[in-house]
Amino acid sequence: MSLFHAVLWLDHHEAKLLQFDADHVEAERLRAHSHHTKQHGSAVRSEHEFFAEVCAALQGITEVLVTGSRTAQSDFRHYLEKHRPQQVGQVVGYESVDQLSDKQLVALARQYFVKHDRMNGVPTPT
Repeated sequence: MSLFHAVLWLDHHEAKLLQFDADHVEAERLRAHSHHTKQHGSAVRSEHEFFAEVCAALQGITEVLVTGSRTAQSDFRHYLEKHRPQQVGQVVGYESVDQLSDKQLVALARQYFVKHDRMNGVPTPT
């Protein structure tokens, strides 16, 4: 199945990745592994490991809407730009939202992508 739209909800502890088309939704959940040590910067290292897992889950997805808290989005965007510049183009937008159900996230993303596709000249499927 070819699912090229996705919505990612994330905070600093977990992420929900929902890939979808008109009829199907595939969900994947990722959790940060907290193994803080007394070593300087271990929290940053743990965050980078988590964001690396999220980036790996995004492989092969054409367009992703990133949602979640403003801080988590900002940190993820910075991580992408610095460590995964080849994936920056996958992210078509950022939206700050509270934690939503899977259905609510997909509904939000579908509305977003209808507008996004229209702005890019992609006809709306009927």
